[in-house]
Amino acid sequence: MHMNTYSQATTSRSMSLPPTLDEDLENNMEVCDSTNVKNSMVRKKSDIVLVTNNARFQMLRDLMTNFREVFFGTKLVVLFPAVPLAVVANFYSFGRPWIFAFSLLGLAPLAERVSFLTEQIAYFTGPTVGGLLNATCGNATEMIIALLALHKNKVNVVKLSLLGSILSNLLLVLGSSLLCGGLANLKREQRYERKQADVNSLLLLLGLLCHLLPLLFKYALGGGTYSIATSTLQLSRASSVVMLLAYVAYIFFQLKTHRKLFDAQEEDDDEEKAVIGFWSAFSWLVGMTLVISLLSEYVVATIEAASDSWGISVSFISIILLPIVGNAAEHAGSIIFAYKNKLDISLGVAMGSATQISMFVVPLSVVVAWIMGIRMDLDFNLLETGCLAFTIIITAFTLQDGTSHYMKGVILFLCYIVIGACFFVLKTPLTDQYPKINFGAEPSFEAITT
Repeated sequence: MHMNTYSQATTSRSMSLPPTLDEDLENNMEVCDSTNVKNSMVRKKSDIVLVTNNARFQMLRDLMTNFREVFFGTKLVVLFPAVPLAVVANFYSFGRPWIFAFSLLGLAPLAERVSFLTEQIAYFTGPTVGGLLNATCGNATEMIIALLALHKNKVNVVKLSLLGSILSNLLLVLGSSLLCGGLANLKREQRYERKQADVNSLLLLLGLLCHLLPLLFKYALGGGTYSIATSTLQLSRASSVVMLLAYVAYIFFQLKTHRKLFDAQEEDDDEEKAVIGFWSAFSWLVGMTLVISLLSEYVVATIEAASDSWGISVSFISIILLPIVGNAAEHAGSIIFAYKNKLDISLGVAMGSATQISMFVVPLSVVVAWIMGIRMDLDFNLLETGCLAFTIIITAFTLQDGTSHYMKGVILFLCYIVIGACFFVLKTPLTDQYPKINFGAEPSFEAITT
């Protein structure tokens, strides 16, 4: 009874409120609702702006991290300023020897970083694709220089630079690695897997045969007529196809059927992870390859001017200086692995690179020259081929017993010094370096007088 009276009173009181008060209450409610909507919209906009700013900061942090890993992750970072200096020197037409010197110095860190980026990509692509990528890009600098020199029809520069790369890997890189590894492990016997060295030695001997046959073919038939030169060229092209097939078989042997033979010692290492992403590594790789192409073009265009200015033969520059720059990454890595008593990896770096140049880059250059209509053969002349044969034979003898000590490194290193001195004093021109030799019974008057 009392509750009904109270409710009726309340109802009558609310009904008795003036209309203006009801309107004010409704207006206040609408203002509150609109304010809440605006606040929620402001919060959403602020959240979107905050997420966008965080994404931008994350991209900036990733870019700075990649920049630090790519440029400051190598001890050759001090040579990076040579890259813009080479571009500036070419733009303002400085002396051509300066352009050559800056370009040569700038190629060293770029070649090392290309190897680093290739390894980073290999973490994402798997062992097979990564191995093929390493096999293709491992000697990108030498390959680019060779192709640019072919484009300018400087066939002898191509031959000498590729020959020098093989000599550098087998004598300088491998020799200094065995020397440093032997001195660092005097109280331990350094051992390695002979089967890996035997495979590389066999491939190098096959490549040597393909170089010897055009040389012997030319000298056996007199070497002076156009028909003999054409036959030598055809033999070189056929041999190049065989060398490429042998290299494909070697890649299949290394990555598929006998992979454990080449990865035996790497399994003991801790599992490494990529420090930069796939697309970042790929972008940096493309960019650095373009810069290498630019500097290589400078090198090819100014090599003769540097030779004349410095009083050094083009043979010495092509065989000694260019390969030292191109093999800087292999040289440093091979020495580090030998110092840690990991000779299997050290041999894989040095001999694997030499095998790649001999059985892939050289025949590929011949085939590309064939497509371009340039007459490039496998005849590297008598002195150069003799040095190559001696280098492969002494390397095979050095690695035949499966053990190593510092004296083997000393011998290989000194052999490289002697070959370097030989080409340093060689002052003959690039074309027709040697007189035609007649091995027949009747002597040739032209051969005697020349």
